[in-house]
Amino acid sequence: MKKFNQDEFNKFIEENDIYGFFDEPITLKSGRKSHFYANWRNVVEDAYLTDKLADFVLSFVREKGLEVDTFYGVPEGATKLGVITQYKMAQNSPDYSKRSHVLSMGRAKPKDHGAPKDRYFVGMPRGKVVVIEDVTTTGGSLIKTLKGLKETHINVSGVISLTNRMEKRDDGLSVKEAVEKEGFRFYNMSSSLDLLPIMYKKLKPKEDVGKAIESEFGEYGVAPLKLS
Repeated sequence: MKKFNQDEFNKFIEENDIYGFFDEPITLKSGRKSHFYANWRNVVEDAYLTDKLADFVLSFVREKGLEVDTFYGVPEGATKLGVITQYKMAQNSPDYSKRSHVLSMGRAKPKDHGAPKDRYFVGMPRGKVVVIEDVTTTGGSLIKTLKGLKETHINVSGVISLTNRMEKRDDGLSVKEAVEKEGFRFYNMSSSLDLLPIMYKKLKPKEDVGKAIESEFGEYGVAPLKLS
């Protein structure tokens, strides 16, 4: 397997329109308004690109030395990536056989009845679990998922965000700090502090948009951002 290369991953993001800019702010899932978005839909709706993305995840996990028996995608944005990454890892495992690896999916809404493994999951995660999230802003959905996994006694060995918007939450913590406060190791595969200047130069939105994003980072960012 190839070593994880940050420049190659950033180029993959650049080439597949993960970032976009808006003249008027949009409301994010977190409830915040922003003049930019990061969205992995263009990739995870395509089989070839999702396969490539899974390779990046596998090489990243290997580089970080994370132990993993099951990949689990946060419902619903990272569900497909979790399943495909798990499948690729399983196929390349020397002990790949019947019942050797689970394909785990979380339910976006728990069932009203049944055992926990059926109420919350289609295939309960086993062993050491690496949780994947597509985009983190305040980490609300991610932390809710992690608390649910903890309640069902799932052993989470690491948490990966494909794209970290690098914002502070309303409590002043970064997503990394908030996740680690819950007792989990957090890693981001890419950072908006690195990618926004690249995408701003490529897509050339209006100067006012750049200034608005700089103001957003002045208010919410873990560090200042200069675009214009």
